Amino acid sequence: MVNQTTDACIGIDGGGTNCRFALRLGARRWDVKLAGANASTDFDRAVETLRSGLDQLATAAGITDTQMAEIPTFIGLAGVMDAAMGAAIATALPQKNVTVEDDKRTAMVGALGASDGCILGIGTGTFIGRRAGGVDRLIGGWGLVLGDVASGGYLGRGLLSRVLEVEDGLHPASELTRETLAELTSPAAIVGFAARATPGDFARFAPRIVEAANAGDINGLALVQDGAAHIARRLKHLGWQSDETIVPIGGLAPHYAPFLPAEMAACIVPPQGSSLDGALTLAAQMGEK
Repeated sequence: MVNQTTDACIGIDGGGTNCRFALRLGARRWDVKLAGANASTDFDRAVETLRSGLDQLATAAGITDTQMAEIPTFIGLAGVMDAAMGAAIATALPQKNVTVEDDKRTAMVGALGASDGCILGIGTGTFIGRRAGGVDRLIGGWGLVLGDVASGGYLGRGLLSRVLEVEDGLHPASELTRETLAELTSPAAIVGFAARATPGDFARFAPRIVEAANAGDINGLALVQDGAAHIARRLKHLGWQSDETIVPIGGLAPHYAPFLPAEMAACIVPPQGSSLDGALTLAAQMGEK
């Protein structure tokens, strides 16, 4: 019989692109990867994905559903906007000792380990955090409509807006804006695309924007420098000090390094671990209580 308090824990990194599950029993570990889930956009599907992943972990480890339900579980899930939503998801799962939060704290714990420092969680969306004296503070993560500055979605939307402003004569054209206009065919088509686009649809333009900025394209530079300014402003708001490490996580975050103030760029270090590692750490701490 597994000692459920000290020998076992389950961590889940529930992202919008994919969900990763890990079960640790003593020195052994099993992992499962499923499609993404978001509690805000599709609550029922998110619960279904979580239950499926837990079932698959139990099967892989060869333990019963009853044993599985006793294992401390920490879930960082995209789209969990408040404690009530987290509690509703927890109630819908078979786990008896489970915590469900958004995916920011798992990312911070995974990236920083036990150390102080700041994180830049920048991919399709954005959040920024700082740990000082062991106290975590996280800001952002409110979605593209109301926030997510510097994110891939923000950059992509900014590019399409920039193309239209170039058409209005407000900025000079560049290779980036000309190629984008040619791809989408016309200003009217850009407006139609934007009307139905998801954050991910906008974010697919981010790699070309970063590439253009690195090549000195005037419009690419303007967009990435704007994002970098937002990042620097938020780091200062959180109280970043010049001796504190800054850890970029998410696909876009590392690409901002050359555009940040020099004193910030000099403090960038790689993450100590992943969001899934963070979820396992937090689950293990639950088992110790």
